[in-house]
Amino acid sequence: MTTLTSYNFADVWEAVCDRVPDRPALVVGDRRLTYGELESRANRLANVLADLGVGPGDVVGCHLTNSTEYLETLLAAWKLRAVPVNVNYRYTADELAHLYRDSAAVVSVVDRSLLERVDSIADGLDDLRTVLVVDDGTPPATTSRLRDVRDLDEALAAASDERPVVPGRGDDDLYVIYTGGTTGLPKGVVWRMGDAFHGCMGGGDPMRMSGPVTAPEEMLDRIVDFDFTFYALAPMMHAAAQWVSFMWLFCGARVVIHRGPFDAGEVWRTIEREGVSTTTVVGDAMARPLCDDWDENGPYEVGSLFAFSNGGAPLSASVRERLQAALPNVIFTDGFGSSETGIQGSSRLQPGARSGGTARFDAVSEGTLVLDDDLRPVEPGSGVVGRVGHTGYLPLRYHNAPERTAETFVEVDGRRVALNGDMAMVEEDGTIVLLGRGSLCINTGGEKVFPEEVEGVLKSHPSVYDAVVVGVPHDRWGEQVTAVVQPVDGAAVVLEELVAHGREHLAGYKLPRGMVVVESIERSPSGKADYRWARSVAETP
Repeated sequence: MTTLTSYNFADVWEAVCDRVPDRPALVVGDRRLTYGELESRANRLANVLADLGVGPGDVVGCHLTNSTEYLETLLAAWKLRAVPVNVNYRYTADELAHLYRDSAAVVSVVDRSLLERVDSIADGLDDLRTVLVVDDGTPPATTSRLRDVRDLDEALAAASDERPVVPGRGDDDLYVIYTGGTTGLPKGVVWRMGDAFHGCMGGGDPMRMSGPVTAPEEMLDRIVDFDFTFYALAPMMHAAAQWVSFMWLFCGARVVIHRGPFDAGEVWRTIEREGVSTTTVVGDAMARPLCDDWDENGPYEVGSLFAFSNGGAPLSASVRERLQAALPNVIFTDGFGSSETGIQGSSRLQPGARSGGTARFDAVSEGTLVLDDDLRPVEPGSGVVGRVGHTGYLPLRYHNAPERTAETFVEVDGRRVALNGDMAMVEEDGTIVLLGRGSLCINTGGEKVFPEEVEGVLKSHPSVYDAVVVGVPHDRWGEQVTAVVQPVDGAAVVLEELVAHGREHLAGYKLPRGMVVVESIERSPSGKADYRWARSVAETP
C-alpha cells in the first residue's frame, strides 16, 4: 500500500486508489471506470506523455469537453510532476492562441471536434510539439500546420499501465487553473498543490462536517464507507467542477460527469438512474431548465438526492423556491470563491427553510475578509460596501503577469491577502452579503449598482425567463442601468411593469431605465453570464 506523506494530488489519488481499486470511480455517458481502471488508463497516458518528453514543470493542455479523458489527462500529468492546464473550448482564436502561448504547452490532449481550431492558430505555437486526439465521434479533422498529431487510443493501446516512478513529488508541485476570457485574456492562476488541496479541494472535508485533515495520512481515514455519488454538471474546464470532483474522488466516492450539452431531462434521469447523492448547478441558467422540465415531465424518482448545491453564479429566490417545492426533503447549499482564493464560504438551508434573494453566506472559511477602501476590515452592520479578500491558503501568482499579481495579492497588516474582485457587506452577525464583481459595477449618477442584485429581482417577475443587467453610456448619468431580458415563452415583457415590480425590492436608482428583449441570453458553458455580449447588445442602436 502507498504511504501518504504529502498533499500532492497524484500521491493522494494513488494512495486512495490502492485502498479501493475495485470501487466504482467514474461514470461519463456509457463509460464506467473503477478506481483501478481509471488508474490504469491514467498510468498509460502518463507513460505516453513521458515518451513524448514530458517531465516536471512541462505544461499539458486539456482541450476537451467532459469525458473520462479529461480526468485521465489531469492525473497523468500530475503523476509526472507536469502541469495540466484547462483550455476553454469556447474561446475565440485570439484567446486560444494567447492561452497556448502564455502557458507554453508542449503537448495538448484535444477532442477531434476541436482539432481544426488548434490547427488554425498553430503557426504561432512554437512550444507545442504534439497533439493527442480524442475520438469524440466527430468526422476526421483536417490539419496542415500542427507538427505531430497522434490518435490517443492508439497511443494508449501501445503503452504500459505500470505506475511511473517520478522522484520529488510533493506539496510544492504546481496546480494551474486558467480563468477569464469574458472580460480579458485568460490568466493562469498558479497554486502550490499543498495550498490548493486545502484551499480549493476541501482539505479532505467535502461535506464541511469533520474539518480539514491535519496530516496527509489522515486522508486514508476519510475514505467513505458508504455509497456516495457526486454529479458534476459544469464543464471540467472550470475550476469548481474540477475541485468538487476531486474532493469526492480523494474520499473514495463515485463521480458522474455530465456529457454533452446541458439537457435538463437527462440530468433528472441520470440522478434517478445513478442514485446521485448531491449535485451542483451554476445559477439560474442550469436551475431554471431543471425546474421547467420537472414541471413538464416530472416528478422523477430522486429519493437518493439529499443535497443540492449552487455556485459560480447567483440562484434567484424564485427559482430556488421552485426547486425546494420539487425537492422538499433536500438540503440546499450555496458556495462562493474564485480561482484566486479557493473556496471561501457557504450557506445551508435545511428542508423547508427559505432565504432572501441576495446571496448570504453565514459559514465562511478562516481567512475570509471584507475590506474597505483603506484595506481595513469592514465593521459588521455598518452598511459599508467592501472588497472581499482572503488570507491563508493562496496562489503564488498569476503566470507571466507580475503587474496583475501585484494588484490582486496585497499585504495587509503583514498578511498576504487576495482580492478576488467581489464586493460585499457584512451584517451584524458576521454574515457576508455578496453583491457581485466590482468590475461589473454600474456607476449611475454617482450611485453604485451591482448587476447581480438587480438581476435576481428581475428574474422573479413571472414574464422574465432570464436577464442580465449592464451599464450603457448616458450623457446625464454617466451610465444607465439597462436590462437585457429573455421573456418566458409566449409572454411579453414591458419595461414599466419590470420597474414597478422591482420598486418593491430595490432603491429607485437601481431600477433599469432601458431594456432590450432577446430570444436567448448568452452564457458560458458553465452558466455564467457573458456581460461583454450583453453590453454589446444593450449598446446596439
